[in-house]
Amino acid sequence: MERLTTTTVIPDAFQGARNDIAGQMALVWEQAKAPVIVPVLRLLVVVCLAMSVMLFIEKVYMGVFITFVKLFRKRPEKRYKWEPIKDDVELGNSAYPMVLVQIPMYNEKEVYQLSIGAACGLSWPSDRIIIQVLDDSTDPTIKSLVELECQRWASKGINIKYEIRDNRNGYKAGALKEGMKHSYVKHCDYVAIFDADFQPEPDFLWRTIPFLVHNPEIGLVQARWKFVNSDECLMTRMQEMSLDYHFTVEQEVGSTAYSFFGFNGTAGVWRLSALNEAGGWKDRTTVEDMDLAVRASLRGWKFVYLSDLKYQIFNETQVKSELPSTFKAFRYQQHRWSCGPANLFKKMAMEIVRNKKVSPLKKFHVLYSFFFVRKIVAHIVTFVFYCVVLPATVLAPEVEVPKWGAVYIPSVITLLNAVGTPRSFHLLIFWILFENVMSLHRTKATFIGLLEAGRVNEWIVTDKLGDALKTKAGAKSFKKPRFRIGERLHLLELTVGAYLFFCGCYDLSFGKNRYFIYLFLQSFAFFIAGVGYVGTFVPSA
Repeated sequence: MERLTTTTVIPDAFQGARNDIAGQMALVWEQAKAPVIVPVLRLLVVVCLAMSVMLFIEKVYMGVFITFVKLFRKRPEKRYKWEPIKDDVELGNSAYPMVLVQIPMYNEKEVYQLSIGAACGLSWPSDRIIIQVLDDSTDPTIKSLVELECQRWASKGINIKYEIRDNRNGYKAGALKEGMKHSYVKHCDYVAIFDADFQPEPDFLWRTIPFLVHNPEIGLVQARWKFVNSDECLMTRMQEMSLDYHFTVEQEVGSTAYSFFGFNGTAGVWRLSALNEAGGWKDRTTVEDMDLAVRASLRGWKFVYLSDLKYQIFNETQVKSELPSTFKAFRYQQHRWSCGPANLFKKMAMEIVRNKKVSPLKKFHVLYSFFFVRKIVAHIVTFVFYCVVLPATVLAPEVEVPKWGAVYIPSVITLLNAVGTPRSFHLLIFWILFENVMSLHRTKATFIGLLEAGRVNEWIVTDKLGDALKTKAGAKSFKKPRFRIGERLHLLELTVGAYLFFCGCYDLSFGKNRYFIYLFLQSFAFFIAGVGYVGTFVPSA
């Protein structure tokens, strides 16, 4: 048998390098490619294409449905009874339901005044509302400031309660659960929840409570978020694009078609009887809000989502909130938002299947569309297909990816995602590259949630900056900020960036796929994230 020559095994570029490391690696690659790598890659391509089709069908379905909703104006007030709560001369203020407003917070130095002030400014009969500040702060100074702020509003006649506990068990879910144990809560009919960086408009309760009063089957009314710092940096613009699609399309479709969607954890009003019937707050995952929503829905409660509705003299039903503007804070948030749903899906899948109170269609929607496609498939296919498998096919030209899977499907999905934020359409390329970078962390978090690995219950509160940066920027300080290398370098991003860059170079030199433009752009995006030049940088000193 004729001896195999180097020329038949490795490209010309490796001639003369048979004895060095690169030559040996190339030889091993070529020998393993046909029996191992090519079959595995082909299998991965088929799996990824199947997931892409699932996501494509889901996006197109939601796009068609939201078009129908907008064209025929299927607004909540047309599907449910809504009319202002009227004064009753005989009953007086007792004609109004008792409302509890909960504000959970943890070391919120920059925003505690904004959230407490906004909650205390809610327009509602003063004897029919209780503001409950649930302070889990561990910093004694911040704790004192929050308590003083509550006392200041109490001196103005506001019924405000400052509640603390001696531990942080269960994090936010634990604080909310503990807050429900106080004796005054049993007199309340509804509970509105606002995170510490949320600022509801004064007439928020007048616009949301009537849905609950006039429709006993409704358990939750969720308002849309409005981002006060979306123009702070490019990263916050990217977040706005993703979240606008979530609110404009996903929440609207869920509310209209199935009367179900995931509670966003804030800017919503719960009927207390629905909350209690569902089993109250549970801290078994890092998405206690979604957990409660799924359990309440399985007991037959309906949800209403309010987007851009306007009622006569009222403003838009949106609640001001703050986007994380540092890359570190955003990464932690995305870990929690990706790990939690995957872990909840694992814990509740069989409970949903066995449920007898809701229709098979609704169960299918919750299991397949809401959990499997949006919370698991969407993260995995974005990273595995576009950042691992597709680049690998450059090194194995025997594996072909059809153009519809590599170009057409992702293009349609991307365009459908962009409809939520028309003003940022010119940033679409940046959004694609940034989302692919973040898919690395979302995929990792998804597998951690499914496998219940080490960081499955990790809860790190998202840092809020409030007006801190404006204050610091206005200060006359010319000292160069210090930073540690470890604060800015991210090895995972750098590693993936190096892999994509190598694949791009190989495709440019030897390949025929012409993926190198995408591969270079995506590798640069990973490199930029890897060295920490994303978002706002706040030095520790």
